[in-house]
Amino acid sequence: MVFPRWIRALRAVGLSLALGASLLGGTAHAQGSSPVRILVGFPPGGGTDAIARLLGEKLKDQLGQNVVVDNKAGAGGQIAAQALKAAAPDGHTFFISHDHTISILPLVTRNPGFDPARDFVPVAGFATFVNAFAVSGGTPARSMSEYITWVRQHGGKGNVGVPAPASVPEFLVKLIGQKYGLDLAAAPYRGSAPMMADMLGNQIGAGVGSIPDFIENHKAGKIRVVAVMGSQRQAAVPEAPTFAELGLAGFEDVPYYGFFAPAGTPQAAVDRFSAALQKVLAEPEVRQQLTGLGLTVGFMPQQQLASRERAYSATWARLIRNLGFQPQ
Repeated sequence: MVFPRWIRALRAVGLSLALGASLLGGTAHAQGSSPVRILVGFPPGGGTDAIARLLGEKLKDQLGQNVVVDNKAGAGGQIAAQALKAAAPDGHTFFISHDHTISILPLVTRNPGFDPARDFVPVAGFATFVNAFAVSGGTPARSMSEYITWVRQHGGKGNVGVPAPASVPEFLVKLIGQKYGLDLAAAPYRGSAPMMADMLGNQIGAGVGSIPDFIENHKAGKIRVVAVMGSQRQAAVPEAPTFAELGLAGFEDVPYYGFFAPAGTPQAAVDRFSAALQKVLAEPEVRQQLTGLGLTVGFMPQQQLASRERAYSATWARLIRNLGFQPQ
């Protein structure tokens, strides 16, 4: 029987809707009822955001759920940390963070609005990285010694961008100033992305941030990394000496990256996310991409991440006290 055109059209639409419903039903079943949310404490475009989006895309496949990156920028990750504290401990919310928010903020802020030991549970770590000192393209210096000479030629004063106030980069600026007798002033930003924008626009002569923040523009020749933290030079920027090589000791312990969940999150949910992350990190492509961003990739199970965080906090508590910094 030959049906009128309008009936054939309706049948085609019905078939398409039925097929779509079938596919959506299958997807919903595979991905679970709610997406996994990864909180990021810095704006889109920065190093942490790029890492979160890379891992989130891969975790989606391992978890069988949609993964959403939720940027809650501001106060050096403090806003995102407070959001984690307020989140339901149901295994659907995780916080990707490096050392600053978890280890440093509680040392430099009188009331950060969260206590990592009480309000969070470590899930797993996935990398370490180093902070670096970089000069802007408009600065003639091509090494740390040349930068020091350049600052002295300008009255010994210089502004150095840092991605957050009262952070390791800010303390590093203070120590460099003390070491070389310079009047360096840390200029805090709300994340690495706006700091990088000003460095690229030559609005500021130098900046301190993580290798992931700098690596792309360093490779493009738009900025120059001239010194790095850590006990050895970094594969991503092998030409840059360590601060220890330059005579500035005390920066050998490197920061970490890890995932955290709200306190009370079921251990089964923690273990599930941790296992998925471990599988993602085993993928050569992922390791290569993270290494290209300046990370040293290495899976850290829950207890290892917890131990590293405690040790890192203790190290910086001593350094901050020695600088005479008072929590604000």
